Amino acid sequence: MKRLLLFLITICAFSAWMPADAKKKQVNQQSDREYWCEQAWKMAQPVLENMAKGELQKNMKTEFSPSFDNRNRKVVYMETFGRLMAGIAPWLALPDSVFGNSAAEQKELAQVRQLREWALASYKNSVDPESPDYLVWGASGQNLVDAAYIAESFIRAYDALWVPLDQVTKERYIKEFKMLRKYEPPYTNWFLFSSTIESFIAKAAGLKEYDDFRVMMTIRKVEEWYVGDGWYADGPVFAFDYYSSYVFHAMYLETLQNMLDAKQNGTRLEYRKYYDRALKRAQKFSIILERFISPEGTFPVIGRSTPYRMAAMQPLALMAWYQKLPKDLSNGQVRAALTKVMHRMYDQQQNYNEGGFLTIGFCGHQPETADWYTNNGSLYMTSLSLMPLGLPASHDFWTCEAQPWTQVKAWNGQAFPKDHRWGDDIQTKDRW
Repeated sequence: MKRLLLFLITICAFSAWMPADAKKKQVNQQSDREYWCEQAWKMAQPVLENMAKGELQKNMKTEFSPSFDNRNRKVVYMETFGRLMAGIAPWLALPDSVFGNSAAEQKELAQVRQLREWALASYKNSVDPESPDYLVWGASGQNLVDAAYIAESFIRAYDALWVPLDQVTKERYIKEFKMLRKYEPPYTNWFLFSSTIESFIAKAAGLKEYDDFRVMMTIRKVEEWYVGDGWYADGPVFAFDYYSSYVFHAMYLETLQNMLDAKQNGTRLEYRKYYDRALKRAQKFSIILERFISPEGTFPVIGRSTPYRMAAMQPLALMAWYQKLPKDLSNGQVRAALTKVMHRMYDQQQNYNEGGFLTIGFCGHQPETADWYTNNGSLYMTSLSLMPLGLPASHDFWTCEAQPWTQVKAWNGQAFPKDHRWGDDIQTKDRW
């Protein structure tokens, strides 16, 4: 009896000492992928289940910046849907055949099938004037932004999310996209919203349907605004923020890829040359982002739009999904770093309201972080960090051993690669 009592006391003492992460792992035994799927489902289910029924605008518990401007507040629903879909589209594009027979993979398959079904119904409702969830496509220039994220979701899951739509719905989308030409983008990253939409039209509807000028002007300006070492200026003046993450790298690559897919010829620009260079820039920026992640799973909170949370990591997630990580970054260290950030951001803080929708904040509910254009639909851009879910569970990104990332190595006396400036391999005169 005395031995049993001593054993129980020892177990209790060990449990009290054990780090919180270890306790959770002991109880939960979740793989990294299971945890990512859990986060994706938690984010997407309230949005898509409601919108598939035409009830998002009825049921979503919304929140607006204390300094929100005078634009139509119904933009919140378009922001929610477009930004969410841009992030989870690669996951929903996985074919059913890649899922194994394990309980975890069968659970994930059921989630993907359900979300895909809801998403397709939601896409249809969003352009159906008779649906309660018809989006406010022409309410303000803000619609140009979020229509681009909807187009981006089609780009990232063309066969899974665009091809299955009925012809009427497709025609409605092309019509709505074209009507947004009435909005002239300001002299900033907004140029890429126009080019993403127009290049998608070129791919989906043909070269006769798109506005070549909006694509060409964007390419010229993005090249002009590149300031080096992976960074873009947000217009003529550089701003130290995450807009290189939120917009520039992904939408520039996707604009160029769409034009390649559309087989555009007859211009002075060589899209392949520009794509290859943009990819190298994104690879360099992904190195910078990985180095921003501390051993504790935090990263610098800088610039405007900080409530977009993990959207700051989009280029790193994109390169992982593209399977184009630079040689200095392994799958194991990138997965470990991003997973650590997710745990740090989502596990303990109040990131969701009682309706299951994201709250305004960076790590928890922090309304004071909002800019004048922020609503809680804006925040679904954080889903952009989830793109590696578009790699199947059998991929090395998920099966390899977790490895320490750069800051873990640096702060623990381990060897880590030096960092140097990357230069472009195409001369300035060739940009035009």
